[in-house]
Amino acid sequence: MAIARWAMVRIVPFAVFIAFVMAGALLPATPAVLRIWDIRQVFTIRAVVVMLLIAVFWRDYSELHDPVQPPREITLAVLAGLLVFFIWISLDQPWATLGQTPQFDPTRADGSMDWTLVAFRILGLAAVVPVMEELFWRSYLLRRIQQLDFLALDPHTVGLRANLICAALFASEHSQWLAGLIAGLVYNCIYVRTRNLWMPIISHATTNAALGCWILATKQWQFW
Repeated sequence: MAIARWAMVRIVPFAVFIAFVMAGALLPATPAVLRIWDIRQVFTIRAVVVMLLIAVFWRDYSELHDPVQPPREITLAVLAGLLVFFIWISLDQPWATLGQTPQFDPTRADGSMDWTLVAFRILGLAAVVPVMEELFWRSYLLRRIQQLDFLALDPHTVGLRANLICAALFASEHSQWLAGLIAGLVYNCIYVRTRNLWMPIISHATTNAALGCWILATKQWQFW
């Protein structure tokens, strides 16, 4: 399979995800629009579409066919994910934030919780996004910055330059740029250390799952 094909299967799910993000941000939240389209449904459709794309390309993701790591490495990945979570909620400050992402408030007009929306949001946040983003950011882009034939590159040989560029670009995807930068560096380090993409996926999933539970407990919807 050509390098372009290997790159494409890692880029397309991410590109579709970003297209949905842009659509959600641009769709005007006017009463006329809301009568025919609940903007919150964008998050649900996004999770389903990206999940289907990953399933279609699954056999092409050789790095996801690696064996499970020892419990020590999994524990490290979980702890790293929790560290990023605490950093994320601590750096919600104006000086560490650029712009604002669309908020996802799963409450109905009567104040009750729409648990179907919540379930799909948590599914997307903790299961779909970590796989999709780590395939793009760590498996593809981090290694691609280091070497054109990224699949042939041992993650352990990724240098400082590639780490910093990848983390900076990862930060640009998030309104909380400083938290995003730190998260990118942490996930990079986990991947480089373990040479197994499942480890930054576990870290990323831990961060997002903890964040989702915290958001539901505190109702601070701006983090969504």
